[in-house]
Amino acid sequence: MLLYMTPAFKAYIFVLTFILGTVLGSFTNCMAWRIANSEDFVHGHSHCATCGHQLGAKDLVPVFSWLFQKGKCRYCGEKISVRYPLTELITGIAFVLVLFRYDISLSTLQYLILVIILLAISLIDLDIAIIPDRFILAGIINYVVFAVLGGGNIIKNILTGVFNGLVIAVPLIIIVLIMDKVLKKESMGGGDIKLFFMVSVYFNWKYSLFMVLLSCIIGIVFTLIFSNIKVNDEDNPMAFPFGPSIAASAVISLIVAEPIINLYLGLFF
Repeated sequence: MLLYMTPAFKAYIFVLTFILGTVLGSFTNCMAWRIANSEDFVHGHSHCATCGHQLGAKDLVPVFSWLFQKGKCRYCGEKISVRYPLTELITGIAFVLVLFRYDISLSTLQYLILVIILLAISLIDLDIAIIPDRFILAGIINYVVFAVLGGGNIIKNILTGVFNGLVIAVPLIIIVLIMDKVLKKESMGGGDIKLFFMVSVYFNWKYSLFMVLLSCIIGIVFTLIFSNIKVNDEDNPMAFPFGPSIAASAVISLIVAEPIINLYLGLFF
């Protein structure tokens, strides 16, 4: 559909999509922080994490509020984490890339919702080293709903997704159990395995394998970059959560897995 739009209108759609991404990224960041800190994320108002002052409209403009306030709270002067504008920017860019890749379609809407779910999982895992089951379930429900809306053989589509998830999750469980025995400690959390299952229902086995390999690479990079950051994990406080790596690899796979895999296979066939 974008192909038949004028360049000006196409640019307008992409700008709106970017703005929507930044707004939802800001909301998701707030929701994740409240969940991690055992606050009610449904009711109540946004407030400064340091002084508790309720934030006004001018404090909640994605990216720009942080820039105009020079990364500080307008009320108490404490620094505001760069995580806020970065999350908003990354989400906005991810929304634009998904739209560019899948055009205006049900698939685009499905994947935009998945991006938000994965963002929430990443932020919560970063804060408290836990991947809540409710977000794993939300990702699965998202797949099922759009499998129904997409028509065709609904039962077959749902079962195919479940099969694709098990193709990745079952071997991972076996490998992890073996590694736990060898290392005599937990090598991968159960939440990570459930997250692998959830994102794999959206992919065929080739894309899932690409995603798993990419998550390992991203995980190594994250660990090297953030090696000095402690997390809320009593067993291993220096271990960087793997959830963000899985989530990032899933979003990247949505956008580039197909062309990269086709390019690779084209070298041999």
